[in-house]
Amino acid sequence: MPTLRELLGGADKRNTLIEDALHVLDAEVADKSGLSGIAVKTAYKIVKGVTPGFIRQVVDHMLDDFLDALDPIYQESMSQGIKPRQHLQANPGRVADALLGITDRRAQRAKNQMVKATYDKLRGGAKKHVEAAVPRLGQLFERHAG
Repeated sequence: MPTLRELLGGADKRNTLIEDALHVLDAEVADKSGLSGIAVKTAYKIVKGVTPGFIRQVVDHMLDDFLDALDPIYQESMSQGIKPRQHLQANPGRVADALLGITDRRAQRAKNQMVKATYDKLRGGAKKHVEAAVPRLGQLFERHAG
């Protein structure tokens, strides 16, 4: 069975996947509410303002790691005959831990101190936000990986 990186990381699908992921990210941020939502929206605006196209560059740069991190969950869904969307939604904690493991390592190595400080401020509540994004992430997988 092909890996997620083999299915989605190639040049023919990569740009479409990145564009779709950016829409998912924008929608997730827009849906945030309350004090933590204000913090997330503010941080997202700050990070987007670092340089034009910064978020797209980050998604592109991290995509292979994200695909590799989620591949075991995807492979489980395929071997069990479960739609990837359903399997992701049944495992939001695993999905969040897999993705946050990647972003934690990247944030530690970040050269831009503003980005690093913003990440550190939001990291405490990040898992619940990533878990909340799993339904949209599952839809993204279904559109691109079947």
